[in-house]
Amino acid sequence: MVYLYAKRLVSKVNLVVMNTPSLPKQFALDISHSPKASLENYLPGKDLALISALQDIERSWKRGDAQSSENPLNQRWIYWWGPEGSGRSHLINAVGNAADYAGLEHIALTPFEPTSWVRLEEKMGTISESTTPSVITVDDVDRLDDRLVGSLFRILNVVQASKAIHIFMAGKASPANLKLREDLRTRLGWGLIFQTQLLDDDEKIQALEEAAKARGLVLSPDVLPWLLSRFYRDMPSLMALIDALDAYSLETKRAVTLPLVRELLQPK
Repeated sequence: MVYLYAKRLVSKVNLVVMNTPSLPKQFALDISHSPKASLENYLPGKDLALISALQDIERSWKRGDAQSSENPLNQRWIYWWGPEGSGRSHLINAVGNAADYAGLEHIALTPFEPTSWVRLEEKMGTISESTTPSVITVDDVDRLDDRLVGSLFRILNVVQASKAIHIFMAGKASPANLKLREDLRTRLGWGLIFQTQLLDDDEKIQALEEAAKARGLVLSPDVLPWLLSRFYRDMPSLMALIDALDAYSLETKRAVTLPLVRELLQPK
């Protein structure tokens, strides 16, 4: 089996392809031209209700409606959950990018950057008193340690009492099934809750075709079916491979055909 590990570092992806017992083949490729995550370049599949809710919120930001004093909690507070590869992080990034595009203050929180939580808590009082909308996104809620669980609990209490703060959170399980404090799990359910679904093979091919098109990348018809049968089937790995194929095609000045894909994935 071919394994791929992709790690984004600003504008680089380190791609490692391994076929045991052969030694891994490693190289770095520039993916700075990759399109930003958005609601428009997300294939909703069975997630139509969630996408519709997020699009409504995004439109309200563009119109300036988010500054209304009557801003109900279920239009400012959403938690979604689903398995790896179901688009959870794409949507978190898409919402953050939409907030940035609308000129709103956006604070992105993850379990891996504790200092950003400290900075946010220090200014939550100021944010809560402002009538100008701000947006908080929290990814990988299920991975929060005890200290960050306490921080999120306090942040949610302030968000609930405000009228202008929006918060969007994602995790791998429904609130009731998260291994977190009971009081936090209860608060996660105060807003809207959605489940993100994995794409079937036809939907994956459609999503990958649209991702390739967004990059100006033309794939031969046999490439995607071959990848789904031979490669990792989760969307993050497949999307990372599309980026790698795009860069490798530019580097070698060759079209993306099945021989080029096999060459890219061929271990030394």
